[in-house]
Amino acid sequence: MGDGYDTPMAERDGGSNRVGVSRRGFLRSATFAALAVPAGGALAGCGPRAPREPEWRNRQAGMAYRRLGRTGMMISEVVCGGDPIRSPNYRHVSLALEMGLNYLDMAPNYGKGDAELAYGRLLKETGARDRVFLATKISDYRLLRNTLYQDVFQGLPSEKKRAVIERARELRLQRGIDRPDYAVSYYPGQTGDFDYAYLSVAMMRHYRHLVEGSSKFRQFLTRSVEDSLRRVGTDHFDVVLCPHGADAPEELANEEMHETLERLRWQGKLRYVGFSSHNDPAGNLSAAAASGKYDMGMVAYNIVVGGYVEGAIRAAAANGMGVIAMKVAHAVATHHRALQPIPQWRIDKINRIVPGEMKPPLKAYLWALQNPNISAVNSNLWDETYVRENLGVAGKRVELRVG
Repeated sequence: MGDGYDTPMAERDGGSNRVGVSRRGFLRSATFAALAVPAGGALAGCGPRAPREPEWRNRQAGMAYRRLGRTGMMISEVVCGGDPIRSPNYRHVSLALEMGLNYLDMAPNYGKGDAELAYGRLLKETGARDRVFLATKISDYRLLRNTLYQDVFQGLPSEKKRAVIERARELRLQRGIDRPDYAVSYYPGQTGDFDYAYLSVAMMRHYRHLVEGSSKFRQFLTRSVEDSLRRVGTDHFDVVLCPHGADAPEELANEEMHETLERLRWQGKLRYVGFSSHNDPAGNLSAAAASGKYDMGMVAYNIVVGGYVEGAIRAAAANGMGVIAMKVAHAVATHHRALQPIPQWRIDKINRIVPGEMKPPLKAYLWALQNPNISAVNSNLWDETYVRENLGVAGKRVELRVG
């Protein structure tokens, strides 16, 4: 038996029981957390922290909930992704809240901040701040880091530039991150992100001291979180994810980043730290779990890459990390025209694995939720139809067939 937090099983329980976090109570818990840091260990990183008691919000009959790892947050099995949420298109999320959804995902890069503004309007109109968990991201941390390494790269002599490029190529080959059944594209140009990321990784051996400790990280991260707070109109986020879209495990190890996030946590501006990853989700999740500095991760997990990622998900859950699966339905459906049509073999595969007459994206969500180490699936809720259909898979259990 583990510690009780490595397999967050779904719970079905009706009623309106919920526990909100008052500002005063939240600040008190943040203060206790700060006082618990040993002398000499201040700003040493963001964890690991002890598992918390279950924390319920917006608990509704008909919705199933799972624990988000050591945070104790009991989140709905289907959570609301921020990609389609914009100022003209957010009121349908009220229906999702009525159905028991309680976790709202967003990022500054979604609509250049408009997703956060739209969620802020939703919270103001519904008065639902204490009924939901709010998660945002620090979107351009990777861009800043890669730009700093690029600045160093441009000043190198030609022979050293060639050596860095060759080192980057070798690392990608060793790690197998470009395998066609693993490097799945979920948005146009995604796999090209590896080019910049691994040039940075290849430079770390000799030049990390010129980049990793830069005060520019502290300034940028602090401004990003404070701007997000202002757009949403809240005084704290329950989770802040950084990096947003990690490409390489080394991006998760920047101590200046972790020290800044810890400062913000002590200031009461965030409660827990997470990250997200489209590229190399297994490698990044494994590194995050091993570091002990992350409370949760949101990673690509679907019928295409599932075999690569499942081991990392188990390890993360065993270490107390919550895992939200994203890009689950993107394996069998996409709104990006450049990535259409979806290969037919993927649709055939999900139809073989999950019996019944449901739409392939719904089957994809159902497939992911059969994994007890997943806390939830992130779903794009474009309108009320998507809300009713996608939230309808919560709590359902099926016997999966061999694909």
